[in-house]
Amino acid sequence: MAIIITDECINCGACEPECPNNAIYEGGVEWAIADGTGVKGTYTIETGEEVDVDAQQAPVEEDYYFIVPDKCTECKGFHEEPQCAAVCPVDCCVPDPDREETEELLLARKARLHI
Repeated sequence: MAIIITDECINCGACEPECPNNAIYEGGVEWAIADGTGVKGTYTIETGEEVDVDAQQAPVEEDYYFIVPDKCTECKGFHEEPQCAAVCPVDCCVPDPDREETEELLLARKARLHI
């Protein structure tokens, strides 16, 4: 599963610097696959759309921090547990029940993001 940030987020920002994939953004901020990764060229996102890695994408959430699912690896290959959840003072970084992903898929995503 990818991790999501619930609407209980207090916008403290503790999670953002902990993400090894730069998958966490402040609410309302545009994001790009290339941010904090080694990806060049194009990248196929979960919708099947191929995007330029430097292209700015619309924010996932406007009001509080959010995690880009195409960049979240649950910290697999980096840490024993998702670091966002480990540092969140209000426990709002939780597994996304709508995105069940295997460890193999998460490690493959890590490999694609960190060439």
